[in-house]
Amino acid sequence: MAGHSKWANIKRKKAKVDAQKGKIFTRLAREIMVAVRQGGGDPDNNPRLKAAILRAKEANIPSENIQRAIQKALGETGAASYEEVVYEGYGPGGVAVMLEIITDNRNRTASEIRHLFSRHGGNLGEAGCVSWLFSKKGVIIVARDGVDEDELMLVALEAGAEDVKTAEGEFEVLTDPADFEKVRQALVERGLPVLDAEVTMVPQTTVKLNGKEAEQMMRLIDALEDRDDVQEVYANFELEEAS
Repeated sequence: MAGHSKWANIKRKKAKVDAQKGKIFTRLAREIMVAVRQGGGDPDNNPRLKAAILRAKEANIPSENIQRAIQKALGETGAASYEEVVYEGYGPGGVAVMLEIITDNRNRTASEIRHLFSRHGGNLGEAGCVSWLFSKKGVIIVARDGVDEDELMLVALEAGAEDVKTAEGEFEVLTDPADFEKVRQALVERGLPVLDAEVTMVPQTTVKLNGKEAEQMMRLIDALEDRDDVQEVYANFELEEAS
């Protein structure tokens, strides 16, 4: 769990940059379409679709764009056929990297991802080579300012959270993925300042990087996140602060 808060901050900043580049909706549209094809077009009966729509709204995606993606997935208009793929590999310094990908051309994507790893000091591995280092968890980030820790702990645990951790400037509420939405909703209803909330892969251990390896790792992350078909990037590294 160490370092997750810093990684969440990186992801939040990166998401804002992606939105400015116009990339984030491409990713969210693919997520919406896959969710619809798996569980139907009714978000009340499709938790994955409901979560994808929430993320799209948080990114200020217009409602008509969201509806258009749902209609494409339902076959009302032409749409590409996407499939989900998980790639695993190693970055500089032996950092474990997992990628969640939605693509319409698996062979092309695999070739391009392998090239990016190689170019930035890493290598694409076999399925299962690093996934055992991560656990799937709901992570809800709550601002510390003005929040009573005991109240947060009580609300979170009563709603089904597994743990509440204190980090620099914020609290981290951990949940089982099945309880994530229930806990998030309980915190919001209590008026607690939720900064970020997602079901993600949390590393069980982390690798500290500095100097050249840190620079290479960040370039690799940026290159991977720059691809439209890469939905999520998970890595188990921390950046050592300069003394």
